[in-house]
Amino acid sequence: MSIKKNLTFVFGLIGWFAIVGQYYLMVNARTTSVLETTIRFFSFFTILTNSIVAIYFTRLFISQLKNTINPSKPGTLTAVTVYITIVGLVYQVVLRQVWQPEGFQKLVDELLHTVIPLLVILFWYLYENCSTIKYTQITKWIIYPLVYLLCVLLLGSISSWYPYPFINVAELGMAKVLLNSALLILLFVLISSIFLFLGKKIARNKTI
Repeated sequence: MSIKKNLTFVFGLIGWFAIVGQYYLMVNARTTSVLETTIRFFSFFTILTNSIVAIYFTRLFISQLKNTINPSKPGTLTAVTVYITIVGLVYQVVLRQVWQPEGFQKLVDELLHTVIPLLVILFWYLYENCSTIKYTQITKWIIYPLVYLLCVLLLGSISSWYPYPFINVAELGMAKVLLNSALLILLFVLISSIFLFLGKKIARNKTI
């Protein structure tokens, strides 16, 4: 198999391992029903985004096995890279200091928040071609985090449970949470712009 095909297989496998491992840990440490624990599990942006990463690499690997065209539209890899980069950045800057996992939890935690983001960025650097991607596509990329924020705030208003402390309306108040949400969306736009700028520069250098 080609290097790219090997990477898509390995990266997809790591992604699924980390997701399933985290679900196993949550279910075994649950204080609520399996159903509610599962809903909470998929309420984490980290889990949803790592699932997107795993699905992306799985689809890409299957398409390469069948020698078919990449099923993803231009810019998809950059969008996925932006999402998982945000996961890594927010964890390292905001969340790492609030808890210290041990054992298997630490392994899974590092995979989800550190290793996988770095692997996706590496894959993006090696194989993404940003020359045909437009900055206007960023407006579509932020739909996912916007919908996510809307859903978790709605869920939190019903259950009084929030996946992250910086969007906990019960403790911070709606005004502070909306400010934090706006800052996160601005961060998405900024990181997206940086990746596109660097990607276009890399694409130009590759053609020289």
